[in-house]
Amino acid sequence: MTLKYSIAGCSEHSGRYIAENILEDKPMDQTSRWSGAHQSPNVTQWVLLRLDDLAVLKSITFGKFYKPHPCNMKEFKVYVGLSEENMTEVLRAALKNDSTSETFSIRYTNNAGVCFPTRFVKIVPLTVHAQSFHTSIWHVSVSGIIDQPFVQQICARYDEYREASMLRHVLKHLRQRRFLTPFHDILDRSSVQLEHPLISTLYDSLVLNGDWSATERIVHSLSSSGLLDSYRYACQPRAHWTRLHGLDADGDVPSRRSGHAMCMDEKNGLIYLLGGWEGQRSLDDFWMYNVHEDTWRLLSIATSRDRNGPGPRSCHKMVFDAKTGCIYVLGRLGDGDALEPAEAPPEGTDTLPSSPTQREATAAAAEDSRHAADTPMPWSPRSSEFYRYHTRGLDAGRWDLLSLDTVTAGGPCLIFDHQMVMDSEAQVIYVFGGRVVDGAWKAPKYSGFYAYDIRTGCWEMLPVSDASGVQPFIPLRYGHSMLLEPKTHTLFIFAGQRDERYLSDMYAYHIPSRTVTELFPNFTAAGGPEASFTQRAVIDPDLREIYVFCGLTRSPSTRTVLETEAPNWIYRYDHPGRPGKWKEILSTDSTPTSGYRLHDTNAEMPQSRYAHQVVYDTGSKVIYMHGGNAGLAPEGDGNESAIDIGDERGLPLEGPRAEKEIRLDDLWKMTLERPPLDDIVRRATYTIRQQRCRELCEDVSTVRALAFLQSEVASVVNQNDPEEAQLFRSLLAHLLTAPPQLEPSNGTKASGAEPESDVPSEPLPEQEEDEEMEDATGHEEDVGGKSKSAGPIIRLDKDPMEKASDGRSPPSAVRFKQRTEVFEKLLIFVNEDAKQPDANLLDMVHIDVKE
Repeated sequence: MTLKYSIAGCSEHSGRYIAENILEDKPMDQTSRWSGAHQSPNVTQWVLLRLDDLAVLKSITFGKFYKPHPCNMKEFKVYVGLSEENMTEVLRAALKNDSTSETFSIRYTNNAGVCFPTRFVKIVPLTVHAQSFHTSIWHVSVSGIIDQPFVQQICARYDEYREASMLRHVLKHLRQRRFLTPFHDILDRSSVQLEHPLISTLYDSLVLNGDWSATERIVHSLSSSGLLDSYRYACQPRAHWTRLHGLDADGDVPSRRSGHAMCMDEKNGLIYLLGGWEGQRSLDDFWMYNVHEDTWRLLSIATSRDRNGPGPRSCHKMVFDAKTGCIYVLGRLGDGDALEPAEAPPEGTDTLPSSPTQREATAAAAEDSRHAADTPMPWSPRSSEFYRYHTRGLDAGRWDLLSLDTVTAGGPCLIFDHQMVMDSEAQVIYVFGGRVVDGAWKAPKYSGFYAYDIRTGCWEMLPVSDASGVQPFIPLRYGHSMLLEPKTHTLFIFAGQRDERYLSDMYAYHIPSRTVTELFPNFTAAGGPEASFTQRAVIDPDLREIYVFCGLTRSPSTRTVLETEAPNWIYRYDHPGRPGKWKEILSTDSTPTSGYRLHDTNAEMPQSRYAHQVVYDTGSKVIYMHGGNAGLAPEGDGNESAIDIGDERGLPLEGPRAEKEIRLDDLWKMTLERPPLDDIVRRATYTIRQQRCRELCEDVSTVRALAFLQSEVASVVNQNDPEEAQLFRSLLAHLLTAPPQLEPSNGTKASGAEPESDVPSEPLPEQEEDEEMEDATGHEEDVGGKSKSAGPIIRLDKDPMEKASDGRSPPSAVRFKQRTEVFEKLLIFVNEDAKQPDANLLDMVHIDVKE
């Protein structure tokens, strides 16, 4: 619901344009706005709102003047918090220079997924639509939840989370400083768990006891317990491509095409392929590929000749129902869909089709439509037929025409380049977006959001936003991606094209609650791929990953291009309703940086393409890709970094230009290579043995230390990794230049007598902090302002609770610091939820903090 608020403060305003003006929405009143006093973008300006009631803020709406205005705010940030002094950025976005109000969703959960309440809202303008004008905000409305029992529960949970989080940071701080007695006192008197029990055991064995054999055994236990998995999957993966050369019984494969449809029966390892565009006409052949046997099988040479079968088409969609074994087909561009008038448009006009895939299907549409009467068709050129194909049971191989025109049953009209997913568990098909085929191409229309209940045979139109405006609106589009996360029943919708603009936004639609969350207004700015059209994507719900294969992008000159080395991407999420992280998938020939070896650095790679198709086998973790359009045949030396697809007027590709386009018939499979767990364990072992070698240099003779270096350390070094090899050489250099040590009779050395090591070590983020801590001295100022030394603040001396173990003395202060650094290096490999916080308590104390 809409929340009431008052103005708590603002930066200096211009003239009579005070902040209180934004309380009312008066689009016809030119004075009903707040305007900042400064024109320079380098001056921070702001407006602070105070909510009348504590609330969970979910959205903010900006009203505007009744027409575009040069003072309209463009880019802005929004901060929220319980107090004016402690606020968090929850939104960065931009407003259009028009008269339409815009609503933005507000992040109301933190990175841990805990919902937080809000009292204050701060709006910070960043830019204005016209230079040298004062930025203006006309009206602000905020929406959220103010139900007091609910909000109080949120407050209680949030306070509990903050208390636990602070205690965990305090515990980490105390243990780093060797305050082990208060550390254990807090653990005993609270219910806070700092880390997994195995990590605590690792700390005791490594830092306190120096039991190297036990430490290495614990690292192996961490691996077998799954505590290293997050690091493994967070490593930048590499694609390993293999071209599949399987044929059918006659030695044939599906012909070259793009804009076709594919789906997969994962249980039986079968991929189905239907239709597409071969450059001059649409296709209606139907194929099946067996991934286990690497063989194709032609199911129908022309489905239009089959009883109730679909006609030739491209840019359609096909899904497989794992529960019943049925395939559903919807949408098309066919040879009967003449998209342009017979008269050619004048040069320089903005004509359609505007998308390359649309041009794919229309290259011969006008010519072929003149011969449509020669072949009578049971379907109307504008009807949206809906088909089902049976792959199992008594009806196997049979087509059902479920609907002659879905629009008459409450479903979508004839569309293409839409997206369709299957929820087999709920027996529901979801269809979102797509371009409407109605012949009026100069005024593009987009289809909405629909659900088809297989059990009842009924269509339902779903809202893309609620009427109150609390939720963000999902702009309709085509050439996008939509994926189902079955565990949480959430749909991911992202990218595509709307009008002349390629999109890089991403939304999560929670099916049970029918709520929309904007994950990214611009995922490119968040480290993700470029805005793209006809990209392809698949999801692995077990790994919580989405794999994106980029399509067409826009060059700075707004021309549509196909990058010759377009990167593929992986999107990892912890929860579908919260923003995840993007990471580029490296090609096989990229330079290794993580220490693990690739199978074949000279492996064959598929060329860049668009309007292709991909499917994913979640069981074997294999992606299959087929066909597509590789763009115009290159002229010259073929070393172009991008292939020009065509001008943005979208003229149909006919004649010589269409013949120059390269369509593909290749089939590939791709697996992702990540560092194996054994390699992660090896790297951890190398880190442990480096420290052990340093200590041996101080405790035993050079001969014994050298023997350990050459046998135990060298055995876990990856000489192909420059960083690891350099560290190994530095250890050897230190050993050979260090002064000789007399070997103690008992094999140990008292901690207090250990000399400080000169061995260079790879610093951790915490190392600088610790060095400052050791060198810091307490100062007391007398009345005259002079300081007198009070000695070190922290000495890292032995804690009273420390006891000697197996004849080992407690480590000295220097050795305790070194081992703590090694321990925190090892934590890099450990899952986030199993270890101490990464942040340091010291970093939370600001420069100007008041005591």
